[in-house]
Amino acid sequence: MDSEIALGYLHDAGFEIETNPARAEVLIVNTCGFIEAAKEESIAAIFEMAEYKKTGVCRCLVVSGCLSKRYQDALWEEIPEIDAVLGTREMDLIPEVIARVLKGERVRLVRDQHFAYDQPEVPRIVSTGRHSAYLKIAEGCSHSCAFCAIPLIRGPYRSRDLRALVREAEWLAAGGVKELNIIAQDTTRYGRDLEPKSSLELLLRELVQLNIPWIRILYAYPATLNDSLLDLMVEHRNLLPYIDLPLQHAAESVLKRMHRPGNFDNYLGLIERIRNKLPQATIRSSFIVGFPGESEAEFEALLKFLQAAQLDRCGIFEYSAEEGTPAASLMNQINGVIKKERYHRAMSLQQQIALNKQQQLLGKTLQVLVEGRSSESDLVLVGRHQGQAPDVDGVVYLGNNQVQIGDFVNVRITQVHPYDLVGEIREGDVN
Repeated sequence: MDSEIALGYLHDAGFEIETNPARAEVLIVNTCGFIEAAKEESIAAIFEMAEYKKTGVCRCLVVSGCLSKRYQDALWEEIPEIDAVLGTREMDLIPEVIARVLKGERVRLVRDQHFAYDQPEVPRIVSTGRHSAYLKIAEGCSHSCAFCAIPLIRGPYRSRDLRALVREAEWLAAGGVKELNIIAQDTTRYGRDLEPKSSLELLLRELVQLNIPWIRILYAYPATLNDSLLDLMVEHRNLLPYIDLPLQHAAESVLKRMHRPGNFDNYLGLIERIRNKLPQATIRSSFIVGFPGESEAEFEALLKFLQAAQLDRCGIFEYSAEEGTPAASLMNQINGVIKKERYHRAMSLQQQIALNKQQQLLGKTLQVLVEGRSSESDLVLVGRHQGQAPDVDGVVYLGNNQVQIGDFVNVRITQVHPYDLVGEIREGDVN
């Protein structure tokens, strides 16, 4: 969403948005610095864009986001092709910075003050298409997870004003958004830091009144997911029964070293509670393998948990030692070969679980939101049903090209795969 705000400021300043980097005079790389793989991807993107200073028409290369906030000195010194380095809080300054670069200046600007998301004049250009959008309800994080650098990069948790969020959601709804994805580092913590205090439930009671058919909550924290939120999902059809619940591990000893709450049994109990209230719920989680000191027995406990939990969606990540985090200095760092082997074992198990879950959808008719044409063929459309979040889950492939992006269609599922589905558009109700 920060990239969309930056685009808004650029548009208001009179810049023309160009999606082809070979034709753009200004290139902006908004980076991620959360884990090693994301850092490597960001650096690769910087070098790729830097090539357009030779092969394209690029006159200005700007790098912003988490990586440049955290490693501004290294980027500034080691990649001279970068013309400007910004952090995570300077979206409103990008037009000014570009103007300075185009006059011959090299600019490094990472300010201390937080960006004021709730200013009424903050512009935004939705880049995910008119049908789907994100709503960031808070910035930063106040949890002390031993592996995570986000508090170091983005600061403590700061909830946005409820009325400002409702206004933004109203604007998105008026623009044709049919799917609103609620995001924060911890969505279920929303409002506790406000005065007077608020809550995610209070915000959602406002949002469900809007003309938005799908409202999805991402990044719920297991210790603060409560029954009142689940009851709201039962009460309101447009509040999707999709639970994104990053658990990170299942062995209590590992969770304690991670500075995370919970254990094997109460996590299973939480999942059972969700399914009792919402039998149709899609439950997604994420787990880290190879955390410092993780024994084979602790890893086996994670596999046992995956088998018992039967999660619909699951992300598995190899532990990445992030500079400045408590876990980076722990003894017994796990060998990379062992981490990779554990990653593949966990993924193999979860893929089979996911495939078994998908097979239950064979022959059923689901409501699907049409996303666009497949990158593999113009004759094939892709969409998502309510149990598939954008970017992180699979898609539904459709053979009928007579519908429009953003349409809701009923689709009979004809083929299943571990992540994706294949179906045909049909008349009639979902089942």
